[in-house]
Parts: sequence; structure tokens; C-alpha cells
Amino acid sequence: MLVTAYLAIIFLLALCVVLELTARRLTPPQSAPTAVANPAFRRFQSIFLRAYLLALWADWLQGPYLYKLYRHYSFLESQIAILYVCGLASCVLFAPFSGWLPQVLGRRQTCLLFCVSYSACCLTKLSRDYFVLIVGRILGGLSTSLLTTTFESWYVHRHVEVHDFPKEWIPSTFTKAATWNHGLAVGAGLVANLLAEWLHLGPVAPFLLAVPCLACCGWVVLTDWGKEEAEEGLEGEKQKLPLGTPNAGLARLSARARFSRSCHDGLRCLLSDRRVMLLGGVQALFESVLYIFVFLWTPVLDPHGPPLGIVFSCLMAASMAGSLLYRLATSTRYRLQPGHVLCLAVLMAFFSLFMLTFSTTPGQPRPRESFLAFLLLELASGLYFPAVSFLHGRVIPEEKRQSVLAWFRLPLHLLACFGLLALHGETAGTGGGEEGSGTRHMFGGCAVMMLAAFMAVVSLFTLGRNDTDLRLEGTRGEGEMENILNYD
Repeated sequence: MLVTAYLAIIFLLALCVVLELTARRLTPPQSAPTAVANPAFRRFQSIFLRAYLLALWADWLQGPYLYKLYRHYSFLESQIAILYVCGLASCVLFAPFSGWLPQVLGRRQTCLLFCVSYSACCLTKLSRDYFVLIVGRILGGLSTSLLTTTFESWYVHRHVEVHDFPKEWIPSTFTKAATWNHGLAVGAGLVANLLAEWLHLGPVAPFLLAVPCLACCGWVVLTDWGKEEAEEGLEGEKQKLPLGTPNAGLARLSARARFSRSCHDGLRCLLSDRRVMLLGGVQALFESVLYIFVFLWTPVLDPHGPPLGIVFSCLMAASMAGSLLYRLATSTRYRLQPGHVLCLAVLMAFFSLFMLTFSTTPGQPRPRESFLAFLLLELASGLYFPAVSFLHGRVIPEEKRQSVLAWFRLPLHLLACFGLLALHGETAGTGGGEEGSGTRHMFGGCAVMMLAAFMAVVSLFTLGRNDTDLRLEGTRGEGEMENILNYD
């Protein structure tokens, strides 16, 4: 497995370079030249990306060796499953508040809260105490919820409400962030492997490296973002009033009322439009399987001695290749619809999970086949995310999108929690019986979930067979196809 992992990362990185060059040739960047030439916009974008990319880098550093760290502390697989469930459950609990906190604390202050909570989460990894590790997972769930909403919220608010830049310039920033995000994920695996295995610092080393990265992120938010706000005459967010002011309590009540109304509107949109409901079903099923995969890939491969950081980089490179393939598939040359790409991604994921039910047979493990199946699953996820993001933009009204997506994440995390709890119950119930049978059964269950996701995709596009909202513009006639940005 050692040689296989190194050969795979070389091949996948070379493939990504080829695909990137081909994608640039077929789909040249079409971001607004005015945005590129505007020095005020470029400066604002740079200030945002410095903090956001540091936060993403710190997040990725914790991916390769989390399970390995818990095994290093001699916890059983069933105990580790409970730790993962605590993280997912905290995501469910904190997700609604991640949209409400910026309105109460202020957006910049909530980003600082993210840096503090995620640093504390990383520092708990120094402890072997199970309760402390559970607290760390809860803090990690809070931090993940804040990372996915708060930074974007600060940027969009400043972009539109303060600087009054055109809304059409917003995707250029997040497309740039998504491009960097892939590279950061691959690099994080390599750096984590360097620290944990080449320098023999152990699986806790990447978590400790994440702490100064988060400190740097917090410093950028505190200083550069603070100066950015001060230059506009705003020493903080307007939503945040000092506790002593008479209207402070009224402002917080107003924020709670807006939050409650937003949740209600999102749920009504979800229940009233069958297309939205089917799309939510696809997302919940597909992404809950990915959460379960995050837990299972290490125990499947680690007994065979691969460098886990390199394996993680391989998985992220496969996802990057999938994203690049999406750009090629939807280009003016090939003109595939995002719905077709979504169907292909779900089928590929089903096939990879079907392979895993055989490659993880107890007593007859085939790690190379499992590794190949994992790469195929990540390739499918690279195709899936930009396709489903395109459909989000077409099916869900913009003013309700954030609240609807929050409702989507509720069944997503619950399904992942139930799956890991089922694995915990089966592992604990065997009492040391047939090793690996629980993992194999879990992959079988995930294959069934992916088959259900495929049926939901088919139902969605049967329902919207003649719906132009589900199609890229310009695929008929002689017109040039509109460039749809890659939402990763």
C-alpha cells in the first residue's frame, strides 16, 4: 500500500494539471473585467481571502489523522463512532444558531468566536480523557457550522451593503476560494503526513499546527477586517448594539424574530415545492454517505500500513479531478447538463460502495480495491457538488436559499448519526466476534442509500423534464452557452 499511495498521488496530481489546462482552454475565465481591474474590489477580496483560506487550511489539517489519533489513544471503534456522532449531533444543534449569532454578536466577532472555539477543539486532542475529547468534538461541530456560514455572510454583507459592488462580482471571489480550497486540501494531507510520519511527531502534530494557523486567521480578522470596517466609519456590525443601550434588547428580539421567520419560510418553501423536496432528499442521502465514509476510510486502510496523509491527499486530488471534469463536461464543447452529471455522480458513488461490500469481506480484505473504490467515490463527489450547487441556484429562491439549505442539513446529519450509531451497536454487540463484518454491512447500507438517491434524481428530472430552470442556457441553437461558475 505504501508504493500504491505514492504512485496514486503522482498520477492524480498529473491528471489534475492536465484537466486544469484543458478546462482553461475550453472554458476561459469570464469574470467581469471591471472587477479584475477595480483596485478597491481586489483589495477587499484579498483581505477576505487571507482570513478565509487560513481558516480552511486549519480545517483541512485535521482531516487525515483524526481517527488515527483516537486509535493511538487506544479507544475502541465503537467509542470512536460515538465521538464522531457527538461532532455530527453538535452540527445539527448549532447549525440554526450559526445564522443567528452574526446578527446578535456581529459578523466579525462571530468569525473571531470561530477561531477561538476551533483552537480549543484542537487543543483538546492533547488529552486522552474521553470526556475532554467529547467536548472537543462538540466545539468542532460549532466551529464547522460557523465556518460554513459566517465568513461568507461577512463578505456578502460588506460587498453589497457597504462597498456597493455589483452582485455579479460575488461568484468570482468564491470561485477563487474554491480553486484554492482544493489545493489546500491536497497540501494539508502532505503536510500532515510530513509531521506525523516523516518527522515522527505522532498523529496529534497536525492538530497542533492548526492552532497557530487559526491564531493568524483571528489576527487578520481582528486587524485587517477591523481596519476595513473602520475605514467605512463602522467600528463593528450595525446589528450589534452595546448592552447598555436602550434598544439593545429590542434589536436582539428583532434578530430572533427574523431568524424564526426565516426558518418558517424555508420550511414552507421545502414542503410546497416537490422539486426542492427531491433535491433535499438527494443531498441528504448522498452527503450523509460521505460523512460515514469519512469515518470508515481510515480503519479500512490503516491496518495495511499506508501513509494516511498521502492517502488523504489522493482522495482530495480525486475530488479535484471530479470538479475539473464537471467544468469540461458542461463546457461549450461537450454541453452536458448538470442533471446528467448528477446522475452519473450518484451512479459512480453507488458502484464504488458496491465494490466496497466485496473488498471489505471479513478475513479476505483487499486494500488496493478498497483504495480504488474510495478514489472513485471522491471523484463522484467532485462531480456532485458543482452539479447540485447549480440546481440549488435554479430551484430554490435566492431569498430563501440559506434557510432551505439549513433544513437540508438536518436530515443529512441525522442520517449520518444513525448510520454511525448502527455501526457502534453492531460493533459492540459482536463482542469481538467476526472482525470487519460491521464495516461491510455499513457499506452495504450506504449502497442502498445511494440507490435511493439515484431514484430521487430520476424523479426530479422526470418531474422537471421540460423545466428550463434545470438546464444550462445556450445548449440549444447557435448561441454561446453561459458560463456557469463552479460552486464547490
